[in-house]
Amino acid sequence: MRIGELARRAGTSPRALRHYEQEGLLAARRRANGYRDYEEDDLRLVAEIRSLLAIGFTLDETRPFVDCLRSGHDRGVACPDAAAVHRRKIAEIDACVSRLAEIRAGLAGQLADELAGRAAGPAGAASPVGAGTPLSSKAVPEPEAPAAPPMAHAVDAVDAIRAVAVPAAPPACALSFEQTQSQLKTYSEKRGNLS
Repeated sequence: MRIGELARRAGTSPRALRHYEQEGLLAARRRANGYRDYEEDDLRLVAEIRSLLAIGFTLDETRPFVDCLRSGHDRGVACPDAAAVHRRKIAEIDACVSRLAEIRAGLAGQLADELAGRAAGPAGAASPVGAGTPLSSKAVPEPEAPAAPPMAHAVDAVDAIRAVAVPAAPPACALSFEQTQSQLKTYSEKRGNLS
């Protein structure tokens, strides 16, 4: 089949196929007229590459899976090199999940602090009854502090935000739930269509 037909059947572009060929993942034979010619097995290789890319593998990480299919295995993960890449990817995902949990905890803490600050009222005001401040019959109310100018609160808030550790870049796995579900569904469908 020609490159246009393979691209159409695989759901990609001829440009992507030429890129896969340039990277050594796809090998086209040439017709007498110079056009690329692909076989049915190439469709399976492209589907494997695209499904792995869709769930977060890099193009280079797809290589052992493609090699495994080329060597005659039914599944790209059946070979030891591909299984090793799979294990590394799982470890990366686990690390990303941990990092996302840290970020979530930090954000939840900031929100809780903000909400607690709002519940306490303006600066220097006594906490309302039941807000966690123990009451004592010997408690002497503190004198009210003068209200800070509005800009001082804004500066304090900016300083608090700057103190939060922010990763240099968002985690690679920071996809929305909908994106992740869509990619997993597409991956499952593509793998099912090849069986």
